[in-house]
Amino acid sequence: MSNHGYESGRLNLPFVGICTFGKHAYVEDWDAINADVAVLGAPFDFGCQWRSGARMGPRAIREASTLFSFGHAGAYDHEDDVTYLDPSKVTIVDMGDADIVHTDTEKSHANIEYGVRKILKAGALPVVLGGDHSVNIPCINAFDDQEPIHVVQIDAHLDFVDERHGVRYGHGNPMRRAAEKDYVTGLSQIGIRNVSSTARDGYVDARAMGSDIQSVRQVRKMGTKAMLARIPEGARYYVTIDIDAFDPSIAPGTGTPSHGGFQYYEVLELMAGLAKRGDIVGIDLVEVAPDYDRTGSTQILAAQLLMNIIGRVLHEREMR
Repeated sequence: MSNHGYESGRLNLPFVGICTFGKHAYVEDWDAINADVAVLGAPFDFGCQWRSGARMGPRAIREASTLFSFGHAGAYDHEDDVTYLDPSKVTIVDMGDADIVHTDTEKSHANIEYGVRKILKAGALPVVLGGDHSVNIPCINAFDDQEPIHVVQIDAHLDFVDERHGVRYGHGNPMRRAAEKDYVTGLSQIGIRNVSSTARDGYVDARAMGSDIQSVRQVRKMGTKAMLARIPEGARYYVTIDIDAFDPSIAPGTGTPSHGGFQYYEVLELMAGLAKRGDIVGIDLVEVAPDYDRTGSTQILAAQLLMNIIGRVLHEREMR
């Protein structure tokens, strides 16, 4: 691809150039998206109940993603014997960020929703970089004119609070808001553990509204295949990943870390299986707050996971 500079003989190492996602082309005109995947930043963190800082997540994930800017070679996986993200077959663009208006949740969410709608109108796969988990609310809103979706949440927290002190659009509410949509056919909430932001009545409501809730320990006990079998086959999946689903030993850079979390391959294998089981039609990854992790490991994990999920989604679509 010309934006990588290979035709001109440039080496274009990861630490060179502008930090778009994976060093892919930047598209400023949101009415001119022509790609398989469009990445949108949603640097909003006013929904946080404790430590803020996820507003810096999109910038950090983009910078980390340059490590995985494979250029003309794609990403060869010897275990699968597949080259993922082959630039001769796959086009990824970076749209930059939705405009965030400080302290104005309604306007900021509307701007995020606008960006996701532009991606869907272009027929691309939306990949949204948060931001706190409340940014999932406008992402799900944008699917109201699409075919029905099943939401797969990878998270330490249930995020199923209806209203608390009048707050309905914070980062403890998104899965409740999603479950209320008539085009959301159900939820698989995976990794939920220990002390949660949602009280017992929220768990009761979630199950009554079509949610399957599994902890990290439950998933490990049953295994990946059994967990996948609990998710409706052949559906359109919207995947929302809170980085605190992972253990803070590998992902400390988040506002609400919770010990006992997943490791990298546990989630990647779930996502790889999900891409085979149906069609992943939207992705957001949220709650990366880089200032709490001076090693940069958290954002590298986020970027590596996203790159590998995108690669598998597009490969499975090609196989079908």
